[in-house]
Amino acid sequence: MASPAMAWADDRTDCATGDGTLLTGVVIASPTFVSGKPLQGIPLTHTHIRIRGDVDGKTYDLAVDDVFAAGYEPQLSSVPPPLSSIVVGQHLEACGLPYAGGMHWVHTNCGDTPTAQDPNGWLKVIGPAGTVGPNLEDSQKYCYLWPKGTPTTHRRRHHKAPASN
Repeated sequence: MASPAMAWADDRTDCATGDGTLLTGVVIASPTFVSGKPLQGIPLTHTHIRIRGDVDGKTYDLAVDDVFAAGYEPQLSSVPPPLSSIVVGQHLEACGLPYAGGMHWVHTNCGDTPTAQDPNGWLKVIGPAGTVGPNLEDSQKYCYLWPKGTPTTHRRRHHKAPASN
């Protein structure tokens, strides 16, 4: 069995291989739901999670696409499971695309070839013993919204951090 430090090193390599950037930190605010515009009738909602980065102590906003969470239900206006189980004080690992003040694209890229604009990302909980859990953003149910090999310009959007509580 690999040590937690070894697992993180492997994830750092895997994230870079998938054209993403790795960020780890501690949750400092409960996840919040943000509504979104529909694509083919499916609301592209988000969950925002604020973390304090392990490396630099800065606050980051993780803009998490709800459609990639296993418990996402388009008709509900709430943080979907398993994202709803994230609590203040938990340690998270995110692989995705940085933006000013945070990170997005922390989800599967639906099997498409990763690029610097479309990384194959993830969001994982790091347990108390340092073990890294499964990807919370790996549902493929709505991948049909973005056919492989097509431009993903409609997915790119500027995220801004939600107002502080």
